[in-house]
Amino acid sequence: MKKKIVIAAGTGFLGQVLENHLTQNGYEVTILSRNPKKANHVAWNAKELGAWKNEFESSFAIINLTGKSVDCRYNQKNKELIYSSRIDSTNIIGEAIQLCNQPPKIWINSSTATIYRHSLDKEMTEENGEIGTDFSMNIAKSWEKAFYSHSIPNTRQVAIRTSIVLGKNGGALIPLKNITKLGLGGNQGNGNQKVSFIHEHDFARAVTFLLEKETITGNVNVTAPSPSDNKTLMSIIRKELKIPFGIPQPKWLLKIGTFCIGTEAELVLKSRNVIPKRLLDNGFKFKFETIHETLKNLIPNNYLK
Repeated sequence: MKKKIVIAAGTGFLGQVLENHLTQNGYEVTILSRNPKKANHVAWNAKELGAWKNEFESSFAIINLTGKSVDCRYNQKNKELIYSSRIDSTNIIGEAIQLCNQPPKIWINSSTATIYRHSLDKEMTEENGEIGTDFSMNIAKSWEKAFYSHSIPNTRQVAIRTSIVLGKNGGALIPLKNITKLGLGGNQGNGNQKVSFIHEHDFARAVTFLLEKETITGNVNVTAPSPSDNKTLMSIIRKELKIPFGIPQPKWLLKIGTFCIGTEAELVLKSRNVIPKRLLDNGFKFKFETIHETLKNLIPNNYLK
């Protein structure tokens, strides 16, 4: 009998990557969605208990990916939505698990590698990473606090502190390719900021690894083991796209540009220097360890043909 996995908010980029990978590896996948469109979709609003909670009974795992995108302006309305979408969904999933007669074996909840402070030098591991107090880090801390606040002794809990996920048809690579093709693929800021990333395939493999590795609980950094820097990232994208130049974007210009397109400069200026120590210590093997390997795979040479 196939193991059943329920993915909350599984219709977006990461949800589709996970669903495809899990299905190919013999799992049965059910998606909780505000707008169900397929046979394996079940309606929920991410705030209140409903018939969707019945999907949890005797399931193998719950994976919660719910949360408003941080790719927006941090005005008061968006800040409240970023917070509530994460906390409300986490709490209602915890309540639903508590009501199960046969609860899921594992609950994997999204968190973020942005929980660690800006760092150019220190590598942030789960054990020694330093967590700060700005808006993004406070959201992450509240998210994990809500996750661990539920008393569910029969369900293993893992919070995945995920870095930027790079994918062929989604994620952060799409806008980076677009601006590079416009000639704007130079350094962003001074280009020295660290970029923690993970290939979409390794993201799905890491989550599957955590599903099956019964000894792992708590916080896990889900990111490639060799952070890049912005300068290298943009240089490789230009090379793979065969774009001969890229106009650099100093900090002041980047702030104007991100304001105009409705997002925040922090998303590209913050130095994320995160290491997946627990995955490595437990024997997980990455297929794409470096930014060069990752982009070489995601941007094939015939991309522009």
